[in-house]
Amino acid sequence: MLLVVLGLGCWVAVGAFQAKSDLEQARTSAQHAKDALLDVETAAASSAADDAVVHARSARDATHTLAWNLASGVPWLGSPFRTGQQITDVVLGLASDVLKPAANVGVTISPDRLYRDGRVDVDLLRSQEAQLRKLSTEATRLNAEASAIADPRYVSRLSNARSQLQGQISDITSVLNNTALAARLVPSMMGADGPRTYFMGFQTNAEARGTGGLLGGFGILRFDNGKPTVDTLAPNTDLAEAIAPIDLGLEFDQQYAYANPFTDFRNSNMSPHFPYAAEIWKTMLAEQTGTNVDGVIAIDPVALSYILGAVGPITMPDGEVISRENVVELTESTAYIRFPTDQVARKQYLQGIANAVVKKITGPVKSPRQLLDALGKAVGERRISVWSGLPEEQKILEETPLAHVIPDDPAPYAAVVVNNLGGNKLDYYLRSQVEYAADDCKGATRASTVTVKLSNTVPNVPLPDYVASDAGLSPDIPIEVPRGTNITSVRLFATKGAKLDSAILNGQRVPAILNTERGHPVFEVQVIIPPGQPADISFQLTEPTSPGVPQVPSQPLLDPVVPKVMVPECTG
Repeated sequence: MLLVVLGLGCWVAVGAFQAKSDLEQARTSAQHAKDALLDVETAAASSAADDAVVHARSARDATHTLAWNLASGVPWLGSPFRTGQQITDVVLGLASDVLKPAANVGVTISPDRLYRDGRVDVDLLRSQEAQLRKLSTEATRLNAEASAIADPRYVSRLSNARSQLQGQISDITSVLNNTALAARLVPSMMGADGPRTYFMGFQTNAEARGTGGLLGGFGILRFDNGKPTVDTLAPNTDLAEAIAPIDLGLEFDQQYAYANPFTDFRNSNMSPHFPYAAEIWKTMLAEQTGTNVDGVIAIDPVALSYILGAVGPITMPDGEVISRENVVELTESTAYIRFPTDQVARKQYLQGIANAVVKKITGPVKSPRQLLDALGKAVGERRISVWSGLPEEQKILEETPLAHVIPDDPAPYAAVVVNNLGGNKLDYYLRSQVEYAADDCKGATRASTVTVKLSNTVPNVPLPDYVASDAGLSPDIPIEVPRGTNITSVRLFATKGAKLDSAILNGQRVPAILNTERGHPVFEVQVIIPPGQPADISFQLTEPTSPGVPQVPSQPLLDPVVPKVMVPECTG
């Protein structure tokens, strides 16, 4: 019996050594394959996936011998062996069922094949939709299996390997899910089944609004079988007399009616829920011009800078060069200084830039891959928003980062939204930080705090009234502030069921305006931030101990904001 036990032990040890070596090589190759897929290096992805399959299969064979099966059945002591078997199963599935076929699909729909001569090959993308959907399903299955891998208890290296594998599969699952959704949406939305038209709004985040910034201009974007064209862009004043006779519900009216969002385009997008702004813009355009679009797209100058970095600079008729490095400053700062009082000339100047940029990006592109990377970065920072007027498409869109919706679920949520109240362009100089912290998951409720740090970095130099005054402030509010003072509304959209215990501004307790939007409580504090001064706001809450991953979306202002999140994820 002793000899049998020793023999089994040696067998397990040899298998463990072999499995460890093969598993490390398989995981490394799988990581290379994943990175190559994200970088659209399909040949490298395919080669790395092949290598991962070979080593993963060897590792799996080494961990499914009779000796390993017996060892894994031993209570408590056998937990690392069970974990090892589960890890090798998942790695083999990842390599053979996801990465290898994903590389094959990537070869078919590489950016160079998918986008040629200013046209998206919507038929090619649609032809791969079934395979991409299958890959998404396989990745989701493996992601669930990876999440269920047992705790190896006393073997920390296996615990680390488990965590790394879970993160690896979660990343690739997200990419494949989004790619599969794109294959379902893009062909029809880009005119594969007939021409489509979209209201394309340019948001100026030098004057903050809920969806990013003030609607500064717009155009009509058309797609016909993947080929985009844009009508000449128009200034926002072309909607000055427009009315949107729609009803977005009592809660919307209670919170925003004072700003006349249905009759004043300047306040049409105070809510961060992009479908609200999209419906208002679509209706305003139809009422004013008779043009009825199929959907709405919004973009900001920072996104344009990323795109110009991919397609190259443009040269204006007067010789001025517009590039990635200067387009944001030109459109959100320099234009106001160059045309301090002549708004017509300023709008014509900005229109000229927008027209030239749009013409550049809707024409032939030298590197489709770089354009794809630029668009991906802009989407990741929430600088591109899309809404479809077709309910079945909008439902799919809301599964993507493009929809910018306030979610209808109970997961922990903290969205900080700034709206400029001064009617100026001082948000070009506004800097912000957001932190969301909560207690552990014990009990039905827990304490949480959302901290917002704002600072007004406006320089001590002469600026036009249009930039630095408070002309937009209601005359019914009898306050005097120094020139360059930022007057802003700060709203916190909190977890469903959350209660506000206190709102503290710069160390002092202050009243908050309470509202509700799409089932989420909204707590608003209005602040005055003189030049060079900060404003620290703390929302102290009691919120339900809700299951789900904490969601902290960032408002797309001038600088990207990466919230600090210290909220334990609770299970149901």
